Amino acid sequence: MSSHKLCMIPGPIEFHEDVLQAMATPATSHVAPNFIPALGESIELLRQILFTSGQPFIIAGSGTLGWDMTACNLIEAGENVLVCNSGYFGDRFGECLETYGAKVTHLRVPIGESPKLAAVAAALKTKKFKAITITHVDTSTGVLSDIKGIAEVVRKESPETLVVVDGVCSVGSEEIRMDAWGIDVVVTASQKALGAPPGLCVMGVSERAIQVFKNRKTPVANYYANWNRWLPIMNAYEARKPSYFATPAVQNVFALNVSLKQIVAQGIEKRFAVHKEASAKAKKFIHDLGLTLVPTSLEHAANGMSAVYYPEGVTATDLLPKLAAHGIVAAGGLHVDIAPKYFRIGHMGISVTEPERGHLDATLNAVKASLAECGYKGAL
Repeated sequence: MSSHKLCMIPGPIEFHEDVLQAMATPATSHVAPNFIPALGESIELLRQILFTSGQPFIIAGSGTLGWDMTACNLIEAGENVLVCNSGYFGDRFGECLETYGAKVTHLRVPIGESPKLAAVAAALKTKKFKAITITHVDTSTGVLSDIKGIAEVVRKESPETLVVVDGVCSVGSEEIRMDAWGIDVVVTASQKALGAPPGLCVMGVSERAIQVFKNRKTPVANYYANWNRWLPIMNAYEARKPSYFATPAVQNVFALNVSLKQIVAQGIEKRFAVHKEASAKAKKFIHDLGLTLVPTSLEHAANGMSAVYYPEGVTATDLLPKLAAHGIVAAGGLHVDIAPKYFRIGHMGISVTEPERGHLDATLNAVKASLAECGYKGAL
């Protein structure tokens, strides 16, 4: 394992050894006596992590499947959806919604900015929206949106509108309180701050949203993502009974179960705090190097990742290979308008909750050393 480079991108993240061990279990039936409680318990743990009494879903797929599930189950053709768009993933969620016949209105913000509450309120006055979507942390920019504030605005201006949060890069590292904040859907995936390997789409859906789904007038235009098929499965496993629609990713569920238990044992509030502390440390280091973040203010910069502009004269082909030579895998830019201009590092999960591993320090020191090797003098 000595040749392993630290995966310090905004997901997949580094995984705990016990999580990896759970992936190494022998072939196991999806109705085996040891698997049924693993999935059932994971559903229950998600309620604690998302602070919800609603319905969690854990289904084989990526976070993108959560977009499909939201769009096909909750939106009917011709209905309006407001997309709070803070980057690449707002564009993609909008495309998914349009695939199912939604009429999408994008509330776009300049690169590095977050949606303003006044703009959301004004947009909600223009027409009746079935749902509003918010990318909590847009992985392409590192921008953190104020989902609590936006949800409050929705409850005031358009209380029937469903509040949907893309939490793929935020669940497990950013504060989310579904029930208290009036959030109807949270979409995430296993491989980011939930600390498990890629392969599972994870969702939390409010009781209100489930009722909206049950009261829809038209059939769900999807086979695999249809909640009519998955609700009985989730309910059965939570009741510790076997059921079948499509084969779950057994080993992924075992791994997720281990990680969720670790998160709850650590304490959700403490987890929020340590991610904030690690983010502040990383961003101060970046600032002291004379570098600039993509988010225009620390007030709306994500706690689980940092998106950083290259200094003048340094490019992705200069910096990223040098970081790799120092044993650190970082990510290049993703937002189409600025992709060649910045890089991204992740700081979530065990890399920050277990600082004794030295992951964050190694990454920041490698950034400094690699920039020096690129000829950057700046604030070094």
